[in-house]
Amino acid sequence: MGTKVILPLTNAPTELIATVLHHHLSLGQAFSLWKHPHSDEINLIISEEAPVYLDDFNMDESIPGFVISPFEPLQKKVFLKASHRYLFTSTEVLKNGEPLTQDEVDAMNEPDQETVPFHYRTSSSPTQSFNEYTDLVRRSIKKIEEGLFEKVVPTRTKQIELPESFDEVKLFLKLIKKYPHALVSLVSSNETGTWIGATPELLVSTDRNQHFKTVALAGTQKYLPDTDVRTVAWTQKDIEEQALVCRYIISCFKKIRLRDYIEQGPKTVVAGNVLHLKTEFDVDMVATGFPQLGSIMLKLLHPTSAVCGMPLQNAMDFLLQEEGYDREFYSGYLGPVNIDNETHIYVNLRCMQLLKDKKAKLYAGAGVTIGSIPEKEWEETEIKMNTLLNVING
Repeated sequence: MGTKVILPLTNAPTELIATVLHHHLSLGQAFSLWKHPHSDEINLIISEEAPVYLDDFNMDESIPGFVISPFEPLQKKVFLKASHRYLFTSTEVLKNGEPLTQDEVDAMNEPDQETVPFHYRTSSSPTQSFNEYTDLVRRSIKKIEEGLFEKVVPTRTKQIELPESFDEVKLFLKLIKKYPHALVSLVSSNETGTWIGATPELLVSTDRNQHFKTVALAGTQKYLPDTDVRTVAWTQKDIEEQALVCRYIISCFKKIRLRDYIEQGPKTVVAGNVLHLKTEFDVDMVATGFPQLGSIMLKLLHPTSAVCGMPLQNAMDFLLQEEGYDREFYSGYLGPVNIDNETHIYVNLRCMQLLKDKKAKLYAGAGVTIGSIPEKEWEETEIKMNTLLNVING
């Protein structure tokens, strides 16, 4: 037996994680790297088999792995099977539950091994200008006035040049330190391309105690250091926007005749460089007799009114026609499935897609209601994009 690797996370194991990733990339394999909110453990799964395309996804009956879904619910989801699992804890590194040895690391890090790049794509969608986006917001408000929907969430992209020194694993570890309350993830496969982000929005989760959770997260304002969240004031527009998301979740509960749930909030929470209003919902799946509530609610909730609009179909039809680009996996969902008998799926927000030639594509959107001001919605998207930009350029 070789000597086990002991490398606390406080030492930022950039080289070790990069070694493991590039070894498996050299074998043509896909991976997902992530850290849960309020956790000091980094998870990595390697998929030896090609990721699977799914028309429908049942998280309760799934084998362990990682799922990533596009924004459009009718598009295929991508599932990465967990062939190998690495766990980087505060005291040691485990591979498939056993201590990783230095001999195994040395075998991965052969001097003549060629560094294989991540799965990058070539971008085809243009960056939206200030005028283009604010015009889209104005068209959105006009449709609200005409009664087509109560709320809609127009989004935009921004393509950026990455620094020559840019490193995917270093950015991942920086995001962990900067945004401890987010799900920080780095996913790369031939089927999805490469995505990295720090999302604050839980879509659905089921834990080993058979409790289901989801949240309503909406309303946005800039967070300033040393702000006392207890004194933060919200506009009527933000309060109404967040209430719409809560109503949407409750309407999904009503569809399946679920009456016993705990609702807590709304309260002001910090999500990186912004503040949101958040309401939490909790259901005991055993007591209520809903053992497959996670899968049922995943289908009902996605896409939520926080990323699409309300009513759903009218908002979706408008966005597909008017946004002018394919969101792909932005504002879809992603997360680990049946890892340690728990599933935690988040909305894919505050993210970017890494592209060829040291480029990346950022995404952001803003909830538009009858009281929206186009220029302020543009400012909101800029603030959200800064979640990643501040760390890249910092």
